[in-house]
Amino acid sequence: MIYHEKRASLEEGPADESEDYNLPQPPAAHEINNRPAHWEPETAGEKGDILEKVRNFKTASQLRELGLYPYFRTISSAQDTEVIIEDQKVLMLGSNSYLGLTNHPEIKAAARAAVDKYGTGCAGSRFLNGSLDIHLELEEALGKLVKKEAVLLYSTGFQVNLGVISALVGKGEYVIGDKSNHASIVEGCLLAQGKFLRFSHKDMAALESRLQRIEPGAGKLVVVDGVFSMEGDVIQLPELCRIAGEHGAAVMVDDAHSIGVLGERGAGTASHFGLTDQVHLIMGTFSKSLASLGGFIASDAETIDYLKHHSRPLIFSASMSPANCAAVLAALKIMAQEPERIAQLWRNTQRMKQGLCDLGFDLGDSKTPILPVYVRDLMVAFKVCKRLQEEGLFVNPVVSPAVAPGQELIRISLMATHTDKQVDFALEKLGKVGKEFGLT
Repeated sequence: MIYHEKRASLEEGPADESEDYNLPQPPAAHEINNRPAHWEPETAGEKGDILEKVRNFKTASQLRELGLYPYFRTISSAQDTEVIIEDQKVLMLGSNSYLGLTNHPEIKAAARAAVDKYGTGCAGSRFLNGSLDIHLELEEALGKLVKKEAVLLYSTGFQVNLGVISALVGKGEYVIGDKSNHASIVEGCLLAQGKFLRFSHKDMAALESRLQRIEPGAGKLVVVDGVFSMEGDVIQLPELCRIAGEHGAAVMVDDAHSIGVLGERGAGTASHFGLTDQVHLIMGTFSKSLASLGGFIASDAETIDYLKHHSRPLIFSASMSPANCAAVLAALKIMAQEPERIAQLWRNTQRMKQGLCDLGFDLGDSKTPILPVYVRDLMVAFKVCKRLQEEGLFVNPVVSPAVAPGQELIRISLMATHTDKQVDFALEKLGKVGKEFGLT
């Protein structure tokens, strides 16, 4: 990624220091979520080799040799409550398809119909030849869901955070984020021309301290996840909005894991707390509850118009495909017509959470269908993941940089379409493997 002759500006303060992420890193690198904010060679004038780090990267190959490599597992079936891996059926507990819609026949039919009408792609960006009427239809539907005046679609959720934050935060301005924010938020903050400040996870005193130290006349944007994707906890939005309002800061909430989960009709975190009018920007993705691919930002009409003409990841990327748009529209329709899906998702969540707690697992502060089983050891996380797959469960090991070292966990996520029998099967296997590793 090219940063146009500028350095990402990061400030840390004593009010909210946190541990460094101790994975191997380039010399003299200042890291944010294990991503170099700026790097300079150790010795000026030395002939550098840009591929040296490639040759020195051994972590993945070492895990493969141990039979513990947990990434890029190949699935040869639809993303449903059960999937096929290496000709074996396993129970899927690692999906973000919270409403279980990715294999819904109406959504697949809508995608096929869109291909028949529009073709497979748009062959250009929204800025030029890539705006279709179906894009506008989806933007209108999303605006009604989150109760915002205007919406803008992006091709991926990652691009939303990259494009919105970098467009809004200019020189002399500030973006302030939670230290557990998703990597896409971090990248957007690093790309912005302004200064990037962070506060300890959900520490509202640290946020207030940050804002108090910023000159009153400077532009300020506070960006947080509504639901934190690894920990499953929820931001204290009422307190955050109060603090931001007192200091003249705009608020942006990433609702990637909140749409279809929290709020009225699955409208997300701001709706859940009744604070839609105090959240200036609501971001969401389509690859989770809405069974597709892409993302959106919702705000007032002036902000959206500004982004249309200043957000480079939007202007210089091909627009969202017609089939993906149609899939989201169909998913929104089903979500509205079948509110029992969200209710069932929460019933499944409570059944699994209670069972895990009864077994003695540490779930941290999760308040959502994302249930982190803390193991707090890198190799144990990989070993538990492997053993659970052998027992018929697909789960995700979460390690640095997604979480800080010492906070390693097994991420379990529920779907509305999981059955009681499947949840109970999972609890049996989790209890068995948990005992093997002394987790219960």
